[in-house]
Amino acid sequence: MPTTVKARKHPHDDAPDTAADFRALAALPEGPERDALRGRIVEAWLPMADRLAGRFRSRGESLDDLRQVAALGLVKAVDRYDPELGNAFESYAVPTITGEIKRHFRDHMWTLHVPRRVQDLRNRVRFAVQDLQTVSGSRPTVAEIAAHADLSEADVRVGQEALESFTALSLDAELPGSDDGYSLSDALGSVDPALDTVVDREAVAPRLAALPERERAILYMRFFGDMTQSRIAEQLGISQMHVSRLINRCCSRVRDQVLNDDS
Repeated sequence: MPTTVKARKHPHDDAPDTAADFRALAALPEGPERDALRGRIVEAWLPMADRLAGRFRSRGESLDDLRQVAALGLVKAVDRYDPELGNAFESYAVPTITGEIKRHFRDHMWTLHVPRRVQDLRNRVRFAVQDLQTVSGSRPTVAEIAAHADLSEADVRVGQEALESFTALSLDAELPGSDDGYSLSDALGSVDPALDTVVDREAVAPRLAALPERERAILYMRFFGDMTQSRIAEQLGISQMHVSRLINRCCSRVRDQVLNDDS
């Protein structure tokens, strides 16, 4: 049963007339003959599927991959189409193929998982910008986009951010304008080891404040004044051995108190 293409004007110029083939397909049982006819129908509609795929070629995906996705949508449309409903196949195939391509972008093209709401905001903002630019020729403001898309300005800004976040930049990618191989990873900081010191100081501070005045003075002279034990002993009029015992006792007490608090 050959598939023919009529020369008459059609809503889609590359849409073949396969009405008789679809009726025959619906009547055939599963088997080689049905598979062959199904394959001829799919082949006849592939040019239109390719054209639909071309509409999305500037969105970061290769045209070959888009054609494969469109072909998958076409196969689904052929398998699900019911000629008994009386609707032309293209009226069913076009939204089926387009929907398959859009699902591909939604499910596979975002580098990071993005909530569906943010994806929808992105699309509404993008379509609104396209409509407004077609009319005015200039980039619309946030307020104009919000009014056109029936969104709040906050949602417009979320959609605009999503427009710029469709793919992620590799940390190893060389930054634009860099001549020495400087990459994004070179601009990232590391954990500051002094943060642990801050935590320790905050934990120790109230325990030090609770020590007797003489013991606080000894610790201050030893660890903040960088004085030797002999100099501290001389200044306080006590033995160096006594200073050593006081320092060890105070440090042990404070350490035990802090550890008990953490536990």
